[in-house]
Amino acid sequence: MEQQALVIALVGVLGIGAQWIAWRTGWPAIVLMLAAGFLVGPILHIMHPHETFGALMEPMISIGVALILFEGGLSLDFRELNKYGSGVWRLVILGVPLAWLFGSLASYYIAGLVWPVSILFAGILVVTGPTVVLPLLRQSTIQQRPAALLKWEAIVNDPFGALCAVIAYEYFRLSADGATVFEVVPPLLIAAGVSGVIGYAAAWAISWAFPRGAVPEYLKVPVLLVAVIGIFVLCNMIEHEAGLVAVTVMGIALANMDVQSLRSIHPFKQNVAVLLVSGIFILLSASLDLESLRQFEWRFGLFLLALLFLVRPATILISLAFSKVPWNERLFLAWIAPRGIVLVAISGLFALRLSDLGYGDGSILIGLSFAVVVTTIVAHGFTIDLVARWLKVKGASRPGLLIVGATPWTIQLGRQLHDMKTPITIVDSSWQRLKPARAAGLPTYHGEILNEATEHNLDLSPYNVLVAATENEAYNALVCNEFAFEIGRDAVYQLGETTNDEDPRSLPGSLRGRALFASGYGVSDVHRRLMEGWVFRKTRLSDQFDVEDARENLPDSANMLLLLKPDGQMRFFTHAAAPEPAPGDTIISFSPPRQKKPEDVAARKAAKASGARRAGIQKGEAQT
Repeated sequence: MEQQALVIALVGVLGIGAQWIAWRTGWPAIVLMLAAGFLVGPILHIMHPHETFGALMEPMISIGVALILFEGGLSLDFRELNKYGSGVWRLVILGVPLAWLFGSLASYYIAGLVWPVSILFAGILVVTGPTVVLPLLRQSTIQQRPAALLKWEAIVNDPFGALCAVIAYEYFRLSADGATVFEVVPPLLIAAGVSGVIGYAAAWAISWAFPRGAVPEYLKVPVLLVAVIGIFVLCNMIEHEAGLVAVTVMGIALANMDVQSLRSIHPFKQNVAVLLVSGIFILLSASLDLESLRQFEWRFGLFLLALLFLVRPATILISLAFSKVPWNERLFLAWIAPRGIVLVAISGLFALRLSDLGYGDGSILIGLSFAVVVTTIVAHGFTIDLVARWLKVKGASRPGLLIVGATPWTIQLGRQLHDMKTPITIVDSSWQRLKPARAAGLPTYHGEILNEATEHNLDLSPYNVLVAATENEAYNALVCNEFAFEIGRDAVYQLGETTNDEDPRSLPGSLRGRALFASGYGVSDVHRRLMEGWVFRKTRLSDQFDVEDARENLPDSANMLLLLKPDGQMRFFTHAAAPEPAPGDTIISFSPPRQKKPEDVAARKAAKASGARRAGIQKGEAQT
C-alpha cells in the first residue's frame, strides 16, 4: 500500500516537474517525461510499475488513454472543417490505408518481421495521437492550417489505428479455423459503428440533461468522467478497442452540440489531460525492459529511418496530392508524426496475444514500439521549430498583443506597437469603431471576442498578452476573466481603478485583469488625457541611459505603461508590480505633450557623471 502511494506520488512529481521544466526551457515536454521515466525505471530501478500495480496497470492506462481521446475530441469543432475539411478527410480516408500499407511493407522487408506481425504493427503505427501532437503544438507556434490538420489527424486517426490492429489480430486468429476476410472484417466494422452510435447517444443524453438542470453544477464533471469511462468499458466489451471509437465520437459530438455548461469545465478537463499525459508517459517509460532493447537489431534502425523518411512522407504527399494545401505545409505535415501512448499501450497488449498464437516476433513489438516512440518524439520534438521556420509555416515569432475595444487610446497604442514590429490585433464588435484602426493600417477583427466562433475565425495562438480597454469596465473584467485561464492571469490587463474589497461597487480582484498603469487609470481618464494632447512615447535604455534618466526625460505627470524586451516580451507597469528595466529594453510611456527642457536633462546627466567620477576617486584613495 505504501509502495503504491509512493509510486503514484513519484509519477506526479516527475510528470508535472518535466512539464514545468519544459515550460521554463522551451524543450519538448514529452522528451523530458520519457527521459524521467526511463531514468527512474530501467536505469536506477527506483520504480517498477508492473510489480507495483500488477494487473491494474493495463486498465489504468487504457482508461487514461480514453479520457485523453475524449478531451481531445472536445477540442474539434466542425466549423474548422469549413476551412480545412478537404485536407482532414484526405488524411483520414486516404491516409489511414496508405500508412497501413506502407508501414506493413517496411515492417516486413526492412525490419524483417513476419507478415502477420508486420500487418498488425503497421496498423498501430497509423496513429500519431493527441498525447504527443497537442503538447508539441502548445509549445510551438505553427500557422493555423497545418496545426489544425495535425490536431484533427492525431485525434481522429487514433481509434482507427487501434481498429486496424484489432482487425489484423482477429483475422490471423480466426484464419487458423478457415475464416476468410469477409467473415472477419464486417462484424468488426459493425461493432465499431455500433460503438460510435453509443458514443453519440451518450453525448446527446448529456447535451439534453445538462442545460435542463437534470444534473447539479457540482456533479457535472463527475457525471461526465463516469459516463466516459462507462461508455469506454461497455464498448470494449462489444469489441476490443472499440471503446476508443466511442469516446472519440462522444467528445466530438459534445463539442458540436452547443452545450453552454461545458465551457465552465474546460479548465478542469485540460488539467485532467495534463495529469494523465504526464502520468502515463512516466509509467510506460519506467516499465521499459532493457532486455527488450537488447533484441534491437541493425535492421530495426533502418526501419526507423524508413518510417521517418519514406513511410510518413509518402503517406502525406499521396493523400494531399492535388489538394489546396500548399507544398510547404504538405512537407511540414510529412515530417511531423510523433507516436505516443496509444502505440506503446496497444503494442504491449497485442505482443502477448501474438505470442500466444505462436508468432515469436510478437515479443519484439514492445521494444520496437518504444524505439519508434523515442525516435519520433526526439526527432520531431527538437526539430519542429526549425522545420517550421525553414518551410515558412511558423506563426508570429514575437509575442503578440490582443487589444479588445477600438477606442482612440487603443488605436494609438496599437499604432505604436505595430510600428515596433509587435504583432497586434484590435477586436471590436462595431465595424464603425474599427474604421479609424483600419484607416491607420492596423490589423483588426470585427466580431464579439467572447463568441466561440471567434476561436475558429481568429487565430489566437500568436497573442501572449491581452488588454481589454472598452468603454465598459465591467465588460473588460469579463473578457479578462474569460481569457485568464488560456493566456494566464498575469497576462490579461484592463483599464480601471485598483480593486477595493471594502467598496461594494468594486469588482473583486479575482474577476478582473491587472490594472494598467501604477495609478490605475480608468477609461475616462485616458480618454480625457488623450483629448488634452497626451501621446505615447518610446524610450530605449542603454548602459549610459538608464530608467532614472528616462524618468527625468519625461514630464512629471507622465506614466510608464510597458517595458518591451529585445525579444518582444512585454512587461506592463501595474498598480501591483513594476518590471525591472535592463539595457536594450524600450519603455512605452503615456505622457503630456510638454517635454522637460533639454538643459535640465543635460544638467542632471552631468551631475550624475560628476558623482560617478567622485566615487571612483574616493575608491582609489581608499585602496591607496
